[in-house]
Amino acid sequence: MRIWPGRPYPLGATWDGAGVNFALFSENARKVELCLFDSSQARSESRRIVLPEQDEFVWHGYLPGIQPGQLYGYRVHGPYEPDKGHRFNANKILLDPYARAVGRDLQWDDSLFGYTLGDDKADLSFDERDNAAFAPLGVVLDTAFTWGDDRPPSIPWERTLIYEVHVKGFTMRHPDVPAALRGTYAGLATDSAIEHLKSLNITAVELLPVHHHMDDKFLLDKGLSNYWGYNTLAYFAPDTRYAARRSPRKAVQEFKFMVRTLHRAGIEVILDVVYNHTCEGNQNGPTLSLRGIDNAAYYKLAPEARYYMDYTGCGNSLNMQHPRVLQLILDSLRYWVQEMHVDGFRFDLASTLARELFAVDKLSTFFDIIQQDPVLSHVKLIAEPWDVGEGGYQVGNFPVQWTEWNGKYRDCVRRFWKGDGGTYNELATRLSGSADLFGDDGRRPLASINFITCHDGFNLQDLVCYNDKHNEANGENNQDGANDNNSWNCGTEGPTDDPAINALREQQKRNLIATLLLSQGVPMLLAGDELSHTQKGNNNTYCQDNELTWLNWELNAEQKDFLEFVRRVTRIWKDHPVFQRRRFFRGKPIRGSGIKDIAWLEPSGKEMSEEAWNAGYVQCLGVHLAGETGDVDEYGRPVRDDHITMLLNAHYEAIPFVLPTLAGYSDWERLFDTAAPNTDSVQYPGGDKYLLQGRSMAVFRAHRCSK
Repeated sequence: MRIWPGRPYPLGATWDGAGVNFALFSENARKVELCLFDSSQARSESRRIVLPEQDEFVWHGYLPGIQPGQLYGYRVHGPYEPDKGHRFNANKILLDPYARAVGRDLQWDDSLFGYTLGDDKADLSFDERDNAAFAPLGVVLDTAFTWGDDRPPSIPWERTLIYEVHVKGFTMRHPDVPAALRGTYAGLATDSAIEHLKSLNITAVELLPVHHHMDDKFLLDKGLSNYWGYNTLAYFAPDTRYAARRSPRKAVQEFKFMVRTLHRAGIEVILDVVYNHTCEGNQNGPTLSLRGIDNAAYYKLAPEARYYMDYTGCGNSLNMQHPRVLQLILDSLRYWVQEMHVDGFRFDLASTLARELFAVDKLSTFFDIIQQDPVLSHVKLIAEPWDVGEGGYQVGNFPVQWTEWNGKYRDCVRRFWKGDGGTYNELATRLSGSADLFGDDGRRPLASINFITCHDGFNLQDLVCYNDKHNEANGENNQDGANDNNSWNCGTEGPTDDPAINALREQQKRNLIATLLLSQGVPMLLAGDELSHTQKGNNNTYCQDNELTWLNWELNAEQKDFLEFVRRVTRIWKDHPVFQRRRFFRGKPIRGSGIKDIAWLEPSGKEMSEEAWNAGYVQCLGVHLAGETGDVDEYGRPVRDDHITMLLNAHYEAIPFVLPTLAGYSDWERLFDTAAPNTDSVQYPGGDKYLLQGRSMAVFRAHRCSK
């Protein structure tokens, strides 16, 4: 087969209509062979072709006549010197890190390891077995797609409501989604799925990882799998397991169809991405791609180069100091924006990406490049602002342009409604946008992604039903998962027939959801919380691809009531810009109104005194939000709204609360009370006492009186 020199850029396999250019970076390789496979069942390659050119450590060649659908991999020759960080083994077929799709997934076999399995020093050995029958393969793609008039919704952060969701789990049991589409990208794009999202006023879906990932062998041996997908194998390839039609090309087309359909419904698509580590693990992991292409370049190695720096708990960390590793990540991000039309990213364990040498550095090269990139600087960027390394907890320390999962918000709100004392001081800060975290570096309340629950940990139903984790189904003797959940079972562990406990649990769920949605910042809901889905006390369902994690859409009367309550509160959030401030409160009177933009209230209706703030054990507070906000929208127009008063009581006893008196405004209309969610709207004059029930939250609004 003829091979021409080709070009070193772009990296990967690029079809131009007449042939394919192949380009692979490896700084320490001595030779690179391109291997072509005739089918996914092939036990070995049909052709092995030495790439003829190398420019700036990029090995490349052009094959005329090659068509989309061609399966391929690489054999990379170089030193096998683990003590020096080199793990080349040309007996192993390697997946192109720029593969746009995975044409054949791996099949577990001992030959996938670069060494001979054995004792603790086995990784120093060299395995000569050929893995061609079992290795994952890339596939050449024609990525053309008719996008039509697709445009990103470009929803401002202040009007963003995020829904964290697993593509498969969302529709796998949905009765109104056609059976052939359940658990797929296409299923998420069905009318029934979108109607549900719209009924919740969702503006963005944040998809758990959809990059093609590997299922760990130890999980498969237990009949489990890596359901969450935080085990990336290919950074450019959508996982075919979530496609209704499993062919790689169809999976790519289906993903694009999903994005286009969601955009037409006004819903953005945010991807949860895992650039902090790969599925190859530590020195005892398999050789599937980067390890065999150039281990010393792609991974951050320990001072003893046989080992890896592991800030993720997953065995390795990508080497963010290497320009080609940064290029890989940025090329992947731009590909998903420009080719797949996604609207943003949530970066898993993002502190790892900011580690220059060993410490987390907010001025790191990664952040600098993102900030200047003409594509990526204009999409939504969300950090999970921690990793498992020393100094990795960095909530509030990411640079301008970034928003962050606010773990301190989650913990504080959970502790308040659990009934822990001494939390109201911090709660006031969290309700008003966490200025202590985001107010000193040019950012705004919108930098705070507020959440009560996420995929990791208890979901909402279990948060009010369990004090302890119950992860036995994971096969790790209940040793996995977090032990500190700030949860409260309301009196008994797990399901109960006690009507009083069940009623309290429903009320606590309403308290938590209402607090989340009506706090300053960007709210994020966990898919299934609105459906009262339970994972039976499992707070680490990463390996549970079954009905434990697939959402149950068959709701009883109580669950339907809660779903309607969530919809009701999301409408309140959407309709009232006072909950969507672009600037922090000042706590001062707004010019011309004589009313503070925010005021914290005692049960007497008076503002909290210094003495009250310093009291040691307070579980009740009120907050008044002025409708004349002093804020402006993105066009510079003043933002005006009704006055809002929120009353929160985490104490078990009812407390009479005096409603504020506002000259020139109507009586207070009760929008909801979590202790009486099904009651009609009621008017209350200012100065009246409102009996705020134990463990409840009530919200009121007042209109300016017409002259």
